Amino acid sequence: MQIQVVKSKIHRVKCTGADLNYIGSITIDEDLMDAANIIQGEKVQIVNNNNGARLETYAIPGPRNSGEITLNGAAARLVSPGDVLILITYGFMAIEEAKTFKPALVFPDEATNLLK
Repeated sequence: MQIQVVKSKIHRVKCTGADLNYIGSITIDEDLMDAANIIQGEKVQIVNNNNGARLETYAIPGPRNSGEITLNGAAARLVSPGDVLILITYGFMAIEEAKTFKPALVFPDEATNLLK
């Protein structure tokens, strides 16, 4: 049996942009993606601490060391720049593997979204 568990989390980043006129996705500073072990095109769940919205989209890399967190396309309607977000990815694995698996947890600077 396989179960779904948290693979990675970027905790409490600020939304830096919302671009309704883009085809979709979330743009994430590539340094944050690397630290959280998130790859381009991976499904990401976004939890908005400001309004309670939860949505899923896919990751695209943004410029390194930029702190960029931009929701693109329809997802832009569910966030505002400055909103505090939690970004989560999940993976499937066997129960025995899941018992010892350690997710990548990233806690960037809340003011800049940069790695500490």
